[in-house]
Amino acid sequence: MCSTVRQEGIAVNTSGRTDQSLKYLRLLSQQFPTQQAVFTEIINLQAILNLPKGTEHFMSDLHGEYEAFLHILNNCSGVVREHVDEIFAGSLSEEEKGELCALIYYPHEKLELTRRAHEDTPTWYKTMLDRLLTVTRALSSRYTRSKVRKAIPRDYAYIIDELLHTHPDENNYRVRYHERIIASILETGAGEDFICSLSDLIKRLVIDHLHLVGDIFDRGGGASKIMDRLMSYHSLDIQWGNHDVLWMGAAAGQPACIITVLRNNLRYGNYEILENDYGISLRELVAFADRTYEPVPEGACGLAAKLTPLMKALNVLLFKLEGQIIQRHACFDMHDRLLLERIDVEADTVRLADGTVHALATRDFPTLDLEHPYELTEEEQRIVDKLVAEFTSADHLRRHVDFLYRHGSMYLVRNRNLLFHGCVPLNEDGTFTSVNCLGTWRSGRDYLDFCDEIARRAWRMRDAAALDWMWYLWIGMKSPASGRLVKTFERAYIDDPASWVEPMDPYFELTRDERACDAIMAEFGLAPGEGHIINGHTPVHAAEGEQPIRANGRLLVIDGGFCSAYHHKTGIAGYTLISSSRGCRLKAHQAFESVDAVLARNADIVSETDRFDVAESRRMVGDTDTGVQIREQIRDLHQLLDAYRTGVLEERR
Repeated sequence: MCSTVRQEGIAVNTSGRTDQSLKYLRLLSQQFPTQQAVFTEIINLQAILNLPKGTEHFMSDLHGEYEAFLHILNNCSGVVREHVDEIFAGSLSEEEKGELCALIYYPHEKLELTRRAHEDTPTWYKTMLDRLLTVTRALSSRYTRSKVRKAIPRDYAYIIDELLHTHPDENNYRVRYHERIIASILETGAGEDFICSLSDLIKRLVIDHLHLVGDIFDRGGGASKIMDRLMSYHSLDIQWGNHDVLWMGAAAGQPACIITVLRNNLRYGNYEILENDYGISLRELVAFADRTYEPVPEGACGLAAKLTPLMKALNVLLFKLEGQIIQRHACFDMHDRLLLERIDVEADTVRLADGTVHALATRDFPTLDLEHPYELTEEEQRIVDKLVAEFTSADHLRRHVDFLYRHGSMYLVRNRNLLFHGCVPLNEDGTFTSVNCLGTWRSGRDYLDFCDEIARRAWRMRDAAALDWMWYLWIGMKSPASGRLVKTFERAYIDDPASWVEPMDPYFELTRDERACDAIMAEFGLAPGEGHIINGHTPVHAAEGEQPIRANGRLLVIDGGFCSAYHHKTGIAGYTLISSSRGCRLKAHQAFESVDAVLARNADIVSETDRFDVAESRRMVGDTDTGVQIREQIRDLHQLLDAYRTGVLEERR
């Protein structure tokens, strides 16, 4: 028996274990009650360390473009086609490989098309099942059988497991067994379900983990559908973008965030996501706007042609609410954005903070009191209160925002990479910017930790200070999700594009140099040069020669313009990143045509691949953060084994 002594107030037994460690080992022994069970698990974990690392898929700035997102998710940024090309090199034609890939991407839709063309013969089904099984076997070889079993759709778990591990024997009994299973699947009419299950399993095995580096919402109308799909995805994380934070603030009831959400969706014509997807009624707001503001003048051009009564109402509500926040928080340092008080109604002009005077696109400000420019009228307050109630009670929206909080964060350190959407605010000299955070000055990683905490507090407690910070995180110059001086007022009312220029945080220029990137990596506990900073937020103007790989590979910008509205500026339709055991590949995608084109003509997204950070030898699970965790588990298991051997704990047989 071991005796116990006291060391500095901690109970320590003579074997050197604290009471706390013994308590943990007792809990561990419930899962591994014998030495044999411990041996088995150590052997299993050691084997896992020597498997190739799982493939990570990085996407950013989806901006509601559901069809393009779904296709890139389904084709895994072209990785599915790469595997099909490798597996069937020389044995299938390009058309046959394209048809197989389309079946993997959209099995239900491809099967329906095949039926309508009367091509769904038993021979076609058997051929496709054999090819899908060939792909699945090749992919499953990179994982333990246990992990593959967990990934197999439950309805066909036993059958698929059997088929994946069928190998020729002396008398080909196993092969005949395999063929009998396939025949039975076809005879029972289960071929369609089985094909769909295999297609889902292939996509699950191709990508081990998905990283979404911000901005799921706004611009395109499919953000709700994207969120529904993400909620069923097997393994992912999200780094909040400024557009995500905006919706999070709106769902928590921050009025300026709510009005901005409405305004953004009005600008891009996305009423459906508000009324149909989230059940938010705009009737009272529209009625108020129509009876309060003048219609667009006949023959209007420029901004005046866009200033409908509803847009005018939203603009004034927004600038009044933003003004109230700015006045409440001097620490935001945004008094130069208090522009309603600078309007000269008689002259139809506004004097900006830099002293320049500009003509306004409208003189229609019926609710503006220049004595108290940021006060809402009684009717405006009633409209805002109604909208707050609509947003905070929208069940579907609340489920989506809950998911964003559970799986999201302001930044992530994973496998030697640093992921965040926007920036780490910097001064011109490259030092980290200090920001007044409710009375405490913070910078660098400490500041991003505060932003993460305040965002969670806004959702959990919904206190006024935290909710106001959600608005700042959406739009603030020193916000890590934004990092620019947003000129909403100028873009709404001033036709001169020179007034729209939005200064950016020095981060965006300084990180083109390795030294700034190395300092940021070190700030987050990472060894400079070993991994990458990965962010989105700023579209890469590939058409102008801009590159997404910067600072000698230290920084990767993977926002190439998913949003269709940006394609004419960027020249491409988005960047994604693949990190596998063999290294990293940056994918530059051309615009997605349509699902119908994929089904009818096997028209995949055309993607160019830029390989970099190529591994000299394959990177294994042992080289990842998962490997660190596994080695910790192995150490704990060795301690449990020692406790069994020394009699500190008894085995339970």
